[in-house]
Amino acid sequence: MAVTTRTPLIAGNWKMNLDHLQAVATVQKLHWTLKDAGHEGDSVEVAIFPPFTDIRSVQTLIDADKIPFALGAQDISAHDSGAYTGEVSGAFLAKLGVTYVIIGHSERREYHNETDEVVAAKVQAALRNGLVPVICVGETAEDLEKFGASAVPAGQLKAALAGVPASANIVVAYEPVWAIGSGQAATPQQAQDVCAALRGVIAESLDADAAARTRVLYGGSVKSTNIASFLREPDVDGALVGGASLVVDEFAAIVRFEKHVGV
Repeated sequence: MAVTTRTPLIAGNWKMNLDHLQAVATVQKLHWTLKDAGHEGDSVEVAIFPPFTDIRSVQTLIDADKIPFALGAQDISAHDSGAYTGEVSGAFLAKLGVTYVIIGHSERREYHNETDEVVAAKVQAALRNGLVPVICVGETAEDLEKFGASAVPAGQLKAALAGVPASANIVVAYEPVWAIGSGQAATPQQAQDVCAALRGVIAESLDADAAARTRVLYGGSVKSTNIASFLREPDVDGALVGGASLVVDEFAAIVRFEKHVGV
């Protein structure tokens, strides 16, 4: 198997925060902050996931100022068009220059009752429309106690990859539900163990090449003070950042993890 270098991906999930005017100001400030710090974009990919209502404004800014950030959406409809009030089609997102789409985030699974079957249908919708799904998996504190660390996330990922071709471009994000927004992150070793298990699921469901090239991210109380320790682990290829992505200086420091002492 050829050795594959996976470019780290730092993804900022804004959740339901920032209107389109605040979004433009935030992206501009993030761009300037990274530029001032002498950050070179090639070694790390930055992606931002604003609310749907912000995407057009952010796309226009990124295009006009040639800002090297990828654009992502926080959800997608399983359907491409039709009588689905309130849903947003992957075809529309693709037209807006969106590259990535978060699918199966724990908040969608919990508050919108998204099942593994719904997640799998949305993964297919993303791929059908040329988008890269960021497939989120993770366990609650209860799951952890009952089944151990990787059982639930591995099962979720297996279900999400049903019918996905081995050539597909996907990203996987491991978000232990007990760590999200709690301030209590997993340890780097815990993250590594689960991310390695998830890579094993990719090898099994797709193939060894897919497992070697697919980026597996960690998410859950990621901050500038702990990001470098996660990314030292061989199977952790980046981070899905929540609250910290709304604070420009903090998110910029996370993006610049390679400059942190001791990496």
